[in-house]
Amino acid sequence: MREVYFIRQNKEKWLGIEQVVQGKIKKNPDDLSSLYINLVNDLSFAQTYYPKSNTTVYLNHLSSQIFQKIYKTKRVEENRLIYFFKTEVPLIVYENSRYLIYSFLFFIFFMLIGVLSAVYDKDFANLILSEGYVNMTIENIKNGNAVGVYQDGSTWGSTIGITFNNIIVGAKLYIYGIFGGLGTLYLLMRNSVMVGTFQYFFYEHGALGDSARGIWLHGAFEIFSMVVEGMCGLILGTSILFPKTLSRFNSFKNGFKNSFKIFLSTVPFTICAGIIEGYVTRHALNMPLFLNLLIIFGCLGIIGFYYFIYPHIVNRRIKNTINDAVL
Repeated sequence: MREVYFIRQNKEKWLGIEQVVQGKIKKNPDDLSSLYINLVNDLSFAQTYYPKSNTTVYLNHLSSQIFQKIYKTKRVEENRLIYFFKTEVPLIVYENSRYLIYSFLFFIFFMLIGVLSAVYDKDFANLILSEGYVNMTIENIKNGNAVGVYQDGSTWGSTIGITFNNIIVGAKLYIYGIFGGLGTLYLLMRNSVMVGTFQYFFYEHGALGDSARGIWLHGAFEIFSMVVEGMCGLILGTSILFPKTLSRFNSFKNGFKNSFKIFLSTVPFTICAGIIEGYVTRHALNMPLFLNLLIIFGCLGIIGFYYFIYPHIVNRRIKNTINDAVL
């Protein structure tokens, strides 16, 4: 079948499904499931005969939208908060996983810029970290206490201040995405360059190992959350720049709703990072090394699993549930 005839034959059906996705036409779960199966059949046909066509791209996008619509209409029997973290956020992350990869790539790129800048410009650390902080940290390193800065102040006071500051930074990373994603990239660049400069500074003064034992205790959650918040900003920005088949306003509305939910999911990790920084990091060099590594890799494993692996598990489980229900 020629592609033009295939489009002409199914155009009205696809436009009707768009109306359902946008909420302009209401359907019960059974009707939605039938639409989904019908659309998947069209997608399979297009992938077979027009694999590089815009039609295939369009149908793939529409299928993912109707899939989300189906699951949202199903009765949620578990606690709403549990459902939010256990199912809703992972599904949204899965649908937008490419933005998480983009955010990580930007983070690594900008961090390397920070490292290279510190290598070739000996005053770069003073510029990025401030001369006062650099001098204080050099003195701490000489005294054999590379993480001495984390021992200032009370535990609870430090925890509250650090947590509040990190949430503000994360919110800016997200909200600044409204400027077509450029605001998010700018803030991500600033913070990533700082991380790279920071780590090279300790390497240059022979204290990279000690600093890593302390910094990454809380940094595993804090830095990973920053990257996810960058992902949220990119989703928000691209929803404005690239509305696809939706109106720009509806695209922005969907982008904001989905990205805001992902952003909210980072808040518990940010709070945990603040607690670790306020209560645990100050004791980093007095801990057995295996305990440092257990906390660091344990935190990385938890947050990495939640954003990279678990969304695929949830998506596969939900698809199997829907397919079983409609077959």
